[in-house]
Amino acid sequence: MAERMELDTSLKLFIVLSRAFRAINDQANKSIQSFELNPTEFAVLELLYHKGDQPLQQIGGKILLASGSITYVVDKLEGKGLLARKACPKDRRVTYAHITDKGKELLKEIFPKHEEHIHTLLGGLSQEEKKEAIELIKKLGLYVQPITDQS
Repeated sequence: MAERMELDTSLKLFIVLSRAFRAINDQANKSIQSFELNPTEFAVLELLYHKGDQPLQQIGGKILLASGSITYVVDKLEGKGLLARKACPKDRRVTYAHITDKGKELLKEIFPKHEEHIHTLLGGLSQEEKKEAIELIKKLGLYVQPITDQS
């Protein structure tokens, strides 16, 4: 009986987390699309804006995107003049993505709006509840990681 209740609670938590993520993510993506970028383009630009030049091979892992999609996204952003490819001077096999001045200006303009929108979306929780949620969800993610690594 107790085990059944624990299973039911685990399923309920999974459903609640999934629905909450989808609702928040859908609204965040609508906001990003209003800037004439798709969420992946925004993620790449945001990474470069805040972290500087990145090897193309490592971008996918940092924004949780399959490596095959990175070339397509980088091509699109390069076509818009928002980033450029830059050869590594020390290793010709490595190419960096570099945010252009046009890309920096765009992110400088839109990131504060995006940040504020995220803050609004998460306004249903107090500051303390947000901190508690961060700790609990982080704890869950760290627990799941070894299980994922074994698969």
